[in-house]
Amino acid sequence: MSTRHFAHWPPGLPRELPVPETSLSYNLEAAAARYPGKPALVFYGRELSYRDLAREVEALAGFMERRLGVARGDRVLVDLQNSPQFVIAYYAALRVGAVAVPVNPMNLHDELAHFVADSGARVAIAGEELLERFVPLLGDGRLERIVAACYSEYAAPDFDLPTPEMVRAAPRAHLPEGCIAWRDAIAAALAPRAAHAGPDDLALLVYTSGTTGRPKGVMHSHRTVMATAVAIPAWFGATAGDVVLAALPFSHVTGMQGGMNAPIFSGQTVVLMSRWDRGLCGSLIERHRVTIWRAISTMLIDFLADPDAGRHDLASLRSIGGGGAAIPEAIHARLATLTGLEPVEGYGLTETMAPSHYNPPHRPKRQCLGIPIFGVDARIVDPDTLAELPRGEVGEIVIAGPQVFLGYWRDADATRAAFIEIGGKRFFRSGDLGRIDAEGYFFMADRLKRMINASGLKVWPAEVEGILHGHPDILECCVVGVRDPYRGETVKAVVVPKPDRRGRVSAEAIIAWCRGHMAAYKVPRIVAFADSLPKSGTGKVLWREVQEEQDPT
Repeated sequence: MSTRHFAHWPPGLPRELPVPETSLSYNLEAAAARYPGKPALVFYGRELSYRDLAREVEALAGFMERRLGVARGDRVLVDLQNSPQFVIAYYAALRVGAVAVPVNPMNLHDELAHFVADSGARVAIAGEELLERFVPLLGDGRLERIVAACYSEYAAPDFDLPTPEMVRAAPRAHLPEGCIAWRDAIAAALAPRAAHAGPDDLALLVYTSGTTGRPKGVMHSHRTVMATAVAIPAWFGATAGDVVLAALPFSHVTGMQGGMNAPIFSGQTVVLMSRWDRGLCGSLIERHRVTIWRAISTMLIDFLADPDAGRHDLASLRSIGGGGAAIPEAIHARLATLTGLEPVEGYGLTETMAPSHYNPPHRPKRQCLGIPIFGVDARIVDPDTLAELPRGEVGEIVIAGPQVFLGYWRDADATRAAFIEIGGKRFFRSGDLGRIDAEGYFFMADRLKRMINASGLKVWPAEVEGILHGHPDILECCVVGVRDPYRGETVKAVVVPKPDRRGRVSAEAIIAWCRGHMAAYKVPRIVAFADSLPKSGTGKVLWREVQEEQDPT
């Protein structure tokens, strides 16, 4: 294990952080006892205090247990937009000792059918706008009951800023058979039995697409989820006085931890966004004096593309965090100019419950994954021989730490393939390629199978994308490899121009610019233009879809 990064460890923090031997639901109980009247959630103009949040969690937990028969170890599907109902449903499932199965609201019927069948969930909690996707699952017996939530019941009717349509929608007058209105479940005010989940009980089943095949369920215990819920605020010196903007979806571990579990552990106030809206983002930061904003690269790019971004008062911000993909150098510079802050990038996966690495807040590096956080041992190995590689060489990132998942749900083969042993310690194979610099900081090269081999020279698409983002006419881009009769593979860039430059910038001009900014073998030989790039529910560019479209053979 390399210890070089300890020279740049955040001052005053221990190298390892004790993980509480309690359940996640206890975090909310403790916060409600400490800060009962403090706003826990702010949702489109309406506040929900910690006292009321805990009370509604108890009510839904009691209803799930006593009316729906949910018991310890049962799986409960949670399919909701970022909302108070998501937080309540998630914590209510944990309160009865069940396993929360959060799914992205963008998933359609066939995907939901897989999640229900694979997890064995009998009960789902879903937004009313999604019910048509669920009703067939009730009809064929895969689901028994659905609790249907209407978001407008928690929003202020006179909220004066842009509000998503599904948040404005009135409650349905009639629900399909087998569906129960959220308001009725809460109004029943049933008390659950005494909490009995332990730190090593299964708490969470999160589905990840991986590289091939159907999504696999990633198993996390209360302990592994707690590890990063505690680590995130400690790393950044966050306190109960902070206000967090939750713009990343709670259905994904990055948003779940940074926008929900970590703030609740610390007793912070969370300002919720159900859908990303760059203009609303700036308004919420200004109105609620947001101090912490966790965002991914594509979100920051879009925010800065807003001509009105500079009109918002962003002085309350003290921390901007990034992840998902490296923040381009040009975006770093513009954010620093606009806010006076240096975004702090991090790295993690569903299997590591969000961060395994963060840049030290006092000494971050740009376009860098950071250093291993509390108790994490991360190394670089040869992906074929699994031998540990010396500093500076590119290989697969492997991770051991308190936040590493238990395994894949009902998939022993995939679980075995995901881990290796080094010196008697179990490491998770991330599937990401990276390197370690002389100071112990980790840098991403790319996904394991994304490397472009152009005439025997290795081209890492993420590096080329990072440089392209510095082009004054480019809003977004995705770099892929396409077959070439001479080079074997060649580099192709799919570019989304800035709105005022569409139709006015040429492929030849971009290629010429690239020749002046990167090594010749990295320069895209082909540039194609697009109106947009396909993205996941968390905003990541789906490069495989771009790859298949540009080079289907």
